Amino acid sequence: MNHIKVKGVTLGEGLPKICISLVGRTIPDLITEASNLKTLDFDVVEWRVDFFEEVEKIDKVIEALHSIHKVLQEKPLIFTFRSLEEGGEKQVSETIYLQLNEAVINTGLVDFIDVELFKEESLIESLVQRAHKNNVFVIISNHDFEKTPAKDDMISRLIKAQELGADIPKIAVMPNTVADVIKLLDATNTMKEKFEDRPIITMSMGGKGVISRIAGEVFGSALTFGAAEKASAPGQMAVTELRQMMKLLHKNL
Repeated sequence: MNHIKVKGVTLGEGLPKICISLVGRTIPDLITEASNLKTLDFDVVEWRVDFFEEVEKIDKVIEALHSIHKVLQEKPLIFTFRSLEEGGEKQVSETIYLQLNEAVINTGLVDFIDVELFKEESLIESLVQRAHKNNVFVIISNHDFEKTPAKDDMISRLIKAQELGADIPKIAVMPNTVADVIKLLDATNTMKEKFEDRPIITMSMGGKGVISRIAGEVFGSALTFGAAEKASAPGQMAVTELRQMMKLLHKNL
């Protein structure tokens, strides 16, 4: 597996890394939230810009980004606009989505952008190209908040993300049964063993899927999401508990 190293954090090696999402609606909210994170033990920060109330004003987004970077500049930063149909807070046009990501890539202040797998291929390719030109890594993600697709379907989505140039393919799905959780873990392991040449992120959401957030090292997921105060997805655990559980597993591997 190839590793990705950013600001001293290596994804795809050892314990899965812990990411916390910023979900503030205003710049003062984001500054407070980012400052509060400084006391926590985590590795990567994600800015979920779809929560930001001025998200369609690119100058305001850039201003907010500078504020976040000032507080958490030593942490790798993922910039994510999560659209409504993938579990996000709001919808914007494809044009805004593209302009937003391009503007953020150009600042040099983010380490990763998250691009959704089911966007237009030309849009994805354009963002991948621009990101790579500016030394920004790309996570290509897919989320299903209703169900867990078939194992082969999940694997083919992760492979498709690789083919489109993802540095890190990501899939998050909702289990309706325990068998669904096993299916996601099986897909992750198969991906790791047979198809993957880079780190991947997978998770089964909600209460049933919590094991997938803890046991990434066993099955092959390189990053897990923990909650500081407000969870950005169902099933996120508090960061301190998450770290303890992962260390416990690691000790016994």
